[in-house]
Amino acid sequence: MNNSEYQQIPGSSNALTFGILSIVLSIFCCGPFGAIFSIIGLNNAKKAQSFYENNPGNYRGYENINTGRILSYIGLAIAIILLILSIVYFGLIIAIFASADFQ
Repeated sequence: MNNSEYQQIPGSSNALTFGILSIVLSIFCCGPFGAIFSIIGLNNAKKAQSFYENNPGNYRGYENINTGRILSYIGLAIAIILLILSIVYFGLIIAIFASADFQ
């Protein structure tokens, strides 16, 4: 097969796109949206990998699957870290106001 007969793996570009969105939304918007997009990206990467494993000779673009999976994991980690930091931050604020003596 020459290069023009290969097809893009279905879902591989979606996995890459959702991986990028998970990082961007985790950092610039809010963590939960990034976590949602990273889970969608991991799901798309899993589906695309199963397409590739069923018939590897017909597809190209396997690197998009790996890159999308890695970016989705990074986005999920950032979202979890930001969630933990938010809980600690608001917990400290509540603890300060609960222990303050307002007179």
